[in-house]
Amino acid sequence: MSHRNARLTVFGRRLLVERVRSGRPVAHVAAEMGVSRITAHKWVRRWRTEGEAGLHDRSSRPRTTPHRTAARTESQVCRLRQDRKLGPARIGPILGLPTSTVHRILARHGLNRLAFIDRPTGQIIRRYERQHPGELVHVDVKKLGRIPDGGGHKVHGRAADRPIRGMGFDYLHSAVDDHSRLAYTEIHPDEKVATCADFLTRAATFFHAHGITRIERVLTDNAWSYRKGLAWKQALADLGATGKLTRAYRPQTNGKVERFHRTLAEEWAYIRPYTSNDERTAALPDFLHTYNHHRCHTALNGQPPITRVNNAPGQYT
Repeated sequence: MSHRNARLTVFGRRLLVERVRSGRPVAHVAAEMGVSRITAHKWVRRWRTEGEAGLHDRSSRPRTTPHRTAARTESQVCRLRQDRKLGPARIGPILGLPTSTVHRILARHGLNRLAFIDRPTGQIIRRYERQHPGELVHVDVKKLGRIPDGGGHKVHGRAADRPIRGMGFDYLHSAVDDHSRLAYTEIHPDEKVATCADFLTRAATFFHAHGITRIERVLTDNAWSYRKGLAWKQALADLGATGKLTRAYRPQTNGKVERFHRTLAEEWAYIRPYTSNDERTAALPDFLHTYNHHRCHTALNGQPPITRVNNAPGQYT
């Protein structure tokens, strides 16, 4: 990819070639476009040899890397990482390699972060993403301790005489679209079947208002409300969606909503001390708007979820 101050983009290279083809001297065209004659001749030569494809950037990776670590050594590094969960600082002395070399090997094989590995088996977690919004929606519930009036531990400390026990829990019901990561959350006092079913209906209304007009499948864990609840099954039927359960003890399958709940805790629930439960609840809509419309998402190339939603204003037609 051309850097932002490049004299010649693909369009500029095409223009250079067209001017040379018209019969003008290469040196004159190069001077007009602010590049050297050597550069101009290079792009003309590439065009004559490869056609239009020759005007595009090539990878700067060398054809051969004679000093690259041997495949057998790389295999040993990967095996130590997967079997013993060791990091570069510990693998290096075992194999007599610099820490930086070990890190590059792990990154090359997608093992540089333990989050990429299934801890019990050591296998690389295969990420997946559905092709279009609404194809799969992840749903889950997270318990969150309620805050007493006047604030809890974060305001007064654990040694203070505060009614920290017996406050009960809030239940965060969340739905995250697999393709766009558009998220919707409600706070309820329980996770009963009727509550889950009503939440799904309202979540579908929210997604519909943002351009996701049809939900095809809903992925949940194996909670009783999702497995046996008649109201939940009826809500799915009303939406024309199919329910799907994760494998037991495999939260990675429902990982998008699990990760969203972690973000929810870090950037909303525990980001600052709240003086009451109502204050924290009142801050949730602003967080959701920021998450969906403004917060950069690494899985979306730094774009917010709303940019991937069907018919989002200014995005799709």
